[in-house]
Amino acid sequence: MAGRTRRFVAGGGVLVVVALLAYWLGSSGGSGEEAAPRPSATPTPSATLTAAEVFERVGPSVAVIQAGRSLGTGVIAAEDGTILTAHHVIEDAKDVTVTFADGTRTKAVVAASNPKRDVAALRPAKLPEIVVPATIGGGVAVGAPVVAIGNPLGLTYSVSTGVVSGLNRSADEGDRDLSGLIQFDASVNPGSSGGPLLDARGLVIGIVVSIADPGGDEAFAGIAFAVPIGEALGGGDGDGPPGEGLRI
Repeated sequence: MAGRTRRFVAGGGVLVVVALLAYWLGSSGGSGEEAAPRPSATPTPSATLTAAEVFERVGPSVAVIQAGRSLGTGVIAAEDGTILTAHHVIEDAKDVTVTFADGTRTKAVVAASNPKRDVAALRPAKLPEIVVPATIGGGVAVGAPVVAIGNPLGLTYSVSTGVVSGLNRSADEGDRDLSGLIQFDASVNPGSSGGPLLDARGLVIGIVVSIADPGGDEAFAGIAFAVPIGEALGGGDGDGPPGEGLRI
């Protein structure tokens, strides 16, 4: 037993020497100089979602807006149930009705509006049992994938996908000129206005407000516009409570 123990210890000593020699060769190359750092792969972001996953995450935050004869879309943007939509959806309407994803139907009042940006905030009289606010995002880049959720032509909770086609675009909306818009090519139609434009992580990056309509037939021509979410929440010269704008 004593002999075996010595051999084990001696063998361990040899292993230590070999390990130290390997470390020295690996770190200095045996030349006394520091080895060049080895490149490593950049971690790939794992937060990108499929369109189905985006819908599953954000769908409960989307609402159907009925304002007189006008049909639109809204998105819950705060835990108190405040809904963002397009101003032209609720413009001049005496009654605004909101239907949440769980079927809860209620009246709503306009808490704030900004015609110059074509955005408005609604305060529902009643909330669903579980309020699921969408998560607000930030900037976008041309070519980035996007998802739009809305109620085009009354087809509630429709999903379309595309990319950001351009930034800082302008659109002529008859009685108002909108600027600084996100151009995208995900399919939207009348009824989609006020719905969220989402990035690949399911974050709200804009509020859908219009489509290019060269034929005047209200048909999607592959060009749509959204107000950037920062602009939608930026306040300014609106018709809401003084000093509050659309900040939520």
